[in-house]
Amino acid sequence: MIAFVNVLACLLSLVGLLGYVFIYTLWLKRSTPSNIVIGGAAGAIPPLVGWAAVTNEVSSLTAWYLFAIIFFWTPPHFWALSLLIREHYARAGVPMLPVVRGDEETRRQIVLYSVLLVVLTLVLSPFGMMGTVYMASAAVLGGLFLVQAVRLWRQATRQAARRLYLYSILYLFALFAAMAVDRVVTSSS
Repeated sequence: MIAFVNVLACLLSLVGLLGYVFIYTLWLKRSTPSNIVIGGAAGAIPPLVGWAAVTNEVSSLTAWYLFAIIFFWTPPHFWALSLLIREHYARAGVPMLPVVRGDEETRRQIVLYSVLLVVLTLVLSPFGMMGTVYMASAAVLGGLFLVQAVRLWRQATRQAARRLYLYSILYLFALFAAMAVDRVVTSSS
């Protein structure tokens, strides 16, 4: 990576990898129900790596917003999955939030983090970091995310958890695709 990209992108990749393996997987995952929240930072580093690969810096507020989006997306995404495989975590002695605090608290936290995520994604346009294509997409995608999160909170079913988990994958892809389309549309105007 140093030879073909740059030192900063290489260092950030190492920080993400080592953080994920040692801090999240070997330490946090087995020691705290907040493992996903804290460990989510390692999973949020790839946008910084990409930004650094292209620009050789990470001082842009946009780069850190990309990091923050994945950071706040991770808890509702992963907690929805953990509701589906709660028994496996319990048998393995992994203190995931549903195992330690229960399904109801997990669903409440999913709604809280989903609201934070959607608000975070919507502030990019008013601050001039994204345009109207992104704003419209983020509003629709975020609204659907919140509908799924609230449905899970109210229905408390495996099907609702599965729907949110699967939608969260589509959501992140579509949100980032909307950013790319927005940049193309904005730059051609």
